[in-house]
Amino acid sequence: MPRKTVLDLQELKASRQKITMVTAYDATMARLVDTAGVDMVLVGDSVGMVIQGHEDTLSVTLDDMIYHGRCVARGLTQAHLTVDLPFMTYQVSAAQALESAGRLVKEGRAQSVKLEGGARSVAAVQLIVDAGIPVVGHLGLTPQSVNAMGGYRVQAREDAAAEALMTDALALQEAGAFCLVLEMVPAPLAAEVTAALSIPTIGIGAGPRCDGQVLVCNDLLGLDSRFKPRFVRRFAELESPVIDAIRGYVDAVQDGSFPTREHSFGPRKAKQPGAVAQSGTITRLY
Repeated sequence: MPRKTVLDLQELKASRQKITMVTAYDATMARLVDTAGVDMVLVGDSVGMVIQGHEDTLSVTLDDMIYHGRCVARGLTQAHLTVDLPFMTYQVSAAQALESAGRLVKEGRAQSVKLEGGARSVAAVQLIVDAGIPVVGHLGLTPQSVNAMGGYRVQAREDAAAEALMTDALALQEAGAFCLVLEMVPAPLAAEVTAALSIPTIGIGAGPRCDGQVLVCNDLLGLDSRFKPRFVRRFAELESPVIDAIRGYVDAVQDGSFPTREHSFGPRKAKQPGAVAQSGTITRLY
């Protein structure tokens, strides 16, 4: 099955079918979410927090994103791959943004790139799109601006901020963005933006009336019981089973029950006098 394209994703909105997006950061997780039928896979700069263990996304580099993009691309057969432009790889100028986006496509195997910001990012979006690279916008809580926003909190609750977000959404669509992520904005506002746009909206903490939803893979799988934001639903609780499995391994090694004969290899059998080796034979494993 061919990978989903921008046109496929826009058709999902036109036909009122919900779009599913999940983050992934390596080939194994990419293969799993792809097999499950996810429409879009995002290599988010959340890799800085989820994989690298930082307190925010600000230290993630373009080389980091390229590396993880390549890894994820190898695990996908049908999902569309979008990769984040990390902090300070597109804010300096539109030309810098285009160069960074080009590297994500050429070296990171992205089908599209995602960047944060409204009016301030319009020139970058236009230049990237004009170069033939699809762009996903990102409004609301934009994690790269966490210090300016005073933390991870719901955005656009006041009328003026809501109007500004709507203006930014329309500007990004006009600039050529084919999709828009809305993060941690009031559900009624997200519904209004979704109705006003012809491009799909993908929500996270933005209510049920966006055209699609996105969650971090580790969050929806319940791999970190310490992280409990309101907008996350855990579809599994895998932290304890994973810990239990590894404890079982530790115990088995320590008590000598692993490895056993079935997990071990014996010496190559000596040839019998006069025997002729047969091509394609496999050494017996013990």
